[in-house]
Amino acid sequence: MKILLVDDETELTEPLSHVLSQEGYQVEIADNGTDGLNLAQQNIYDLMILDWMLPYQSGVEICKKIRSQGNLTPVLILTAKDTIDDRVLGLDAGADDYIVKPFQLRELLARVRALLRRSPNFEANPNGKLKIADLELDSENQIAYRHGRVISLSEKETQLLAYLMSHADQLLTHEQIYQHLWTEQEAPNSNVLAALIRLLRRKIEIEAESPLIHTVYGKGYRFGEQ
Repeated sequence: MKILLVDDETELTEPLSHVLSQEGYQVEIADNGTDGLNLAQQNIYDLMILDWMLPYQSGVEICKKIRSQGNLTPVLILTAKDTIDDRVLGLDAGADDYIVKPFQLRELLARVRALLRRSPNFEANPNGKLKIADLELDSENQIAYRHGRVISLSEKETQLLAYLMSHADQLLTHEQIYQHLWTEQEAPNSNVLAALIRLLRRKIEIEAESPLIHTVYGKGYRFGEQ
């Protein structure tokens, strides 16, 4: 899961990003509203954590702008404002949740987990599996199901399929997928992703089954029924 954290208080962002990273999340940080908005518009995130008061433009303004552009990524607003009117203003701007500073990290992590379970792009059943169209993925056990057959997956195939399914109908660029699947230290060559996609297609798309992974030539891949 990839999180955008926008806050100009380094005494908060440093420990918070450290804790989120320890929890297994990938965290990108911006310390002002302009950079935060640019990142929000240029990249795909699973959650955005936006401070209300920021240099150049506020977290609420960022939220309004991305919502007006059709971006449904869950947004958590951080703020020292604690009146009912402030909360209503933040939620009306399109925020999904609101937490008042100072807060306990344990509470924030619980809210992060809750928001990450909300996705505009995938259906999670009570067992925490992902389901798109007639394909179901059990990430924990590295198994997928389609038309009654069980599909065994490698760890990287599972990570790739989960990422595609959780961003269904969105174009994921080659760079975004590389950043999600591999660290800078691993740095695979340019053919690795194409080979992984081929292996995954052979497993989840057989015989007369409709294709789910679509190549957007020169850009990346899109997952969905068309």
